[in-house]
Amino acid sequence: MYRKTALYFILPIAALFVFMKNPDDGGKGKKREKTAFQTSQQWKPVTDIRADVAIVYGVGGNPSDKVKGKTFEERVQSWCDKGYTAHFMTGIAWGEYQDYFTGKWDGKWHLDEGQVQVNGDTIWHGRMVPYIVPTGNFLKYMKEKHVKRVIDAGVDAIYMEEPEFWARAGYSEAFKKEWKNYYGFEWRPQHESPENTYLANKLKYQLYYNALKEVFTYAKEYGKSKGMNVRCYVPTHSLVNYSQWMIVSPEASLASLDCVDGYIAQVWTGTSREPNYFNGSAKERVFETAFLEYGSMESMTAPTGRKMFFLTDPIEDRARDWVDYKKNYEATFTAQLLYPKIANYEVMPWPDRIYEGLYRTSKNSDVRERIPRHYSTQMQVMINTLNDMPVSDNKVTGAEGISVLMANSLMFQRFPVHAGYDDPQLSNFYGQALPFLKRGVPVKAVHLENVGYKESLKATKVLLMTYSNMKPLSAEAHSFIAAWVKDGGILVYSGRDSDPYQTVQEWWNTGDHRYAAPSDHLFAKMNMSASPKEGEYSFGKGTVYILRSDPKEYVLKAGGDEKLIDVVKRMYEQKAKAGALTFKNNFYLKRGNYDLVSVLNESVSDKPYILKDIVIDLFDPDLPVLSEKIIKPGQQAFLYNVSRIKNKNKAQVLASASRVDNEVPENKAYSFTCKSPTKTTNSMRVLLPSAPKTTILTDHSGMQVADVKMSWDPLSHTSYLSFENSPEGINVRFTW
Repeated sequence: MYRKTALYFILPIAALFVFMKNPDDGGKGKKREKTAFQTSQQWKPVTDIRADVAIVYGVGGNPSDKVKGKTFEERVQSWCDKGYTAHFMTGIAWGEYQDYFTGKWDGKWHLDEGQVQVNGDTIWHGRMVPYIVPTGNFLKYMKEKHVKRVIDAGVDAIYMEEPEFWARAGYSEAFKKEWKNYYGFEWRPQHESPENTYLANKLKYQLYYNALKEVFTYAKEYGKSKGMNVRCYVPTHSLVNYSQWMIVSPEASLASLDCVDGYIAQVWTGTSREPNYFNGSAKERVFETAFLEYGSMESMTAPTGRKMFFLTDPIEDRARDWVDYKKNYEATFTAQLLYPKIANYEVMPWPDRIYEGLYRTSKNSDVRERIPRHYSTQMQVMINTLNDMPVSDNKVTGAEGISVLMANSLMFQRFPVHAGYDDPQLSNFYGQALPFLKRGVPVKAVHLENVGYKESLKATKVLLMTYSNMKPLSAEAHSFIAAWVKDGGILVYSGRDSDPYQTVQEWWNTGDHRYAAPSDHLFAKMNMSASPKEGEYSFGKGTVYILRSDPKEYVLKAGGDEKLIDVVKRMYEQKAKAGALTFKNNFYLKRGNYDLVSVLNESVSDKPYILKDIVIDLFDPDLPVLSEKIIKPGQQAFLYNVSRIKNKNKAQVLASASRVDNEVPENKAYSFTCKSPTKTTNSMRVLLPSAPKTTILTDHSGMQVADVKMSWDPLSHTSYLSFENSPEGINVRFTW
């Protein structure tokens, strides 16, 4: 299986945890689950990347990976035998469930339960694999055939990935039955009116919310009956991406369920290269989009305390070239690390595809080859830093406190277009975020579903919001926003409130409420009249500023954001008294001994960012030591800062394209073992108190390793080594 592109496919990510002792636990039997990767295949030396967790995909495997002759239990055991903790994941909206669809499980065909478009065509994820309307019968099958077997195998965590319902779907008989059960009246075609579209998407959202709640509740209860504490996670795209790709999913609402323990943020080049508008131009802005995607995922769980894994992918599903993959991998990798409170990672999906797939050597070449040695070395250096990446209290440089409000209903208004009102490339969202992000302001996301948590708005000085692209699913959120403003918050509301979804039958215009638009209910909470004109209003200690433009107008034409920038700058400085709202063309974060830099193009200047210090360039497979690093617009940097090492007399590996363990410090000696996939080249820098007198490398059988490149750098006091990797381990010993 592959991830969907904006039109069709996306890569699955999943996870299952088998209880076993991890070799990195110091012998105490505790599982270390900081880094992970996923594969449907058994252990192979070419994919032995040495993360903490090997994610074994699917009870029935993944036919696109051509798994043959290996049962689920055998695949799990093959990774456990090599010292990994094994995880399990499967899809909740699609999967290799042909035994269900063809009647093998219960004697009845269920292909009519697929998601169907208006023309009657089923939306397929693969051969005989439709995207599913999650009926009660399907959930029964998932529990009995998959979840039970996984738990019986000793799995204590289950990941159900990608709860997805396409916005263009909603015409199957199965969906019509769910409609009647949920609403109590007959199904209505969603293309005929905005209200029908809203009702259809609200139901899609609810179906997968209920599906995950039911499956996870069963998993926890069944696990408890066997004396197990089963954890349940949801690997999912960001709200930004699902909204842009026109997919409906429960997203943030799941974080409040007791049966949901956390998420994997499925962000990668394929999602982040989706074009967006800024300054009148539509194009790929991979770093910026990734930054906003990761931010929306962090916002989803930060107030709830749920665990979050961030994902990156060194390649992507769409056929590109190695040069393209490398450039965009650096952008997404940097973006994820600019969130210093997140320190758990899915380091890659499908290593079999990454290490064994054939891709073009460059954009204009027809030559296809496996991953170049320089790129596999760089990638392995990068992913091995994640094993030790610290949580940090440091913050990304830039004016703090500007947030953009999001809601799950962003996904409800994307398809089809009604009354000629369009939101091209989700511009009503990007129109609020990109004008500031492009000027070096680290914009945060706030989820409307989470504003009841005090922490959600705690750090926000100015909240940007609109209802041109989303609607509040309940009235309760407005009470929290109004209370925040009354206590001194600054709200900048942009919107003409004229899109066709303003008048759908919902809580703000039914029952005791008779508001023409949902924003009027919010304004009433702050003692404002209905449909207030553009301008500034006071409420308690806070301020509301109304801009009667839809946010898309800020980005669909060049210079369209000038008024927004002027208003927000004035509100930030004069009303919030948050200091100067300064603009720049870069972001910098100090995270432990790591330095992260991203320099923006299309920004306030074209100046490079110059970092002067003793650093190791982690994006360069040769790991050069630099005293100055220059980062140009459109580029990122990932650096190890040697100057910040606290104890420079302690021998230690600073960077390596391998996993290092079995470290033994001695008097004037230091040894360790490093493991990484076969057919890759190691590159490493080791800090030593003084230049080594001897450097000996041996393989697992004790034979001395040949063709080792060595050098000593007196500036950083590091020894550089390069040699062929081995999954069995290479033993390194220095004396000085």
